[in-house]
Amino acid sequence: MNEYRKYFSTAQLQQLLETTPNWGVDILTIGHHVHQSGIPYPDPNHPNQYAFEWQHGRVLDEFQLVYISNGQGVFESTDVPPTLVEAGTAFLLYPQVWHRFKPSDDTGWEEFWVGFKGHYAEYLMRQDCFSPQSALMRIGFHAELLNIFTRLIDTLKYEGVAYQQIATCQVIQLLGLVYASALMKESTRSRQEQVIHQARYAIQKNWANTIDFEALSNDFNVSYIWFRKAFKAVMGIPPGQYHLNLKLEKARQMLRETTLSVAEIADITGFESMFYFSRIFKKKVDMSPSEFRRTSGALPSIT
Repeated sequence: MNEYRKYFSTAQLQQLLETTPNWGVDILTIGHHVHQSGIPYPDPNHPNQYAFEWQHGRVLDEFQLVYISNGQGVFESTDVPPTLVEAGTAFLLYPQVWHRFKPSDDTGWEEFWVGFKGHYAEYLMRQDCFSPQSALMRIGFHAELLNIFTRLIDTLKYEGVAYQQIATCQVIQLLGLVYASALMKESTRSRQEQVIHQARYAIQKNWANTIDFEALSNDFNVSYIWFRKAFKAVMGIPPGQYHLNLKLEKARQMLRETTLSVAEIADITGFESMFYFSRIFKKKVDMSPSEFRRTSGALPSIT
């Protein structure tokens, strides 16, 4: 679908209050946006009350439901530690709760969102099924959810008869669907999957550095033996191999997209020497860094 965004002004909201019945859910913003990789986030089209800088984060005066349909990034709030957000994740933003989020520079992401408030919205969000401590909900690819978001956007875009009332019903439907889907997903999501999911973000965040995996396991209150076994069970490879693969993927990207020397790339990616980097690279990719740089067409994957 085409990208779209709409932000209701104070004057528009006041006019709606005066001319239409109030069903207790006032929609303040709606949108769909594909944020490409390598571009600062959020994009410049955010109004001042929604724009934020990563180092400062943001506090809103409304609820928002955000669904990431493609790409990946990170989410953090007062109640949620920095956590990897993958495609198929929805998250809820709460009034007066500090938060920040952004897509990965490598992948970007596709996002759908709706911002809302009102007395019935407050009632819904006070239910036990919703809380700032459980703001992240992993629901996977969900065709019905995308369909409702699309219909909600069309409802507000074209402003047909009773569009505010119809949109209110669609927001309530979205919240119910997100909660039900998340509940089903989380019921099958084990403790080890939750730990490894957060550990992956920590590794990705510090990919260029030496990582003490025993210290990392302590951060999650588990033993290193448990952590290593759990990581391999979930990801198929040990954490050290996962970290090495990340470093080599970054090196491949730099070899393709920059004119940095092999020695510079080895230093940036945290290898102890150019010779060690070249040896590991050739072992994993089956060609030297220089050969890889000269290669065109299909590129071998790292295994």
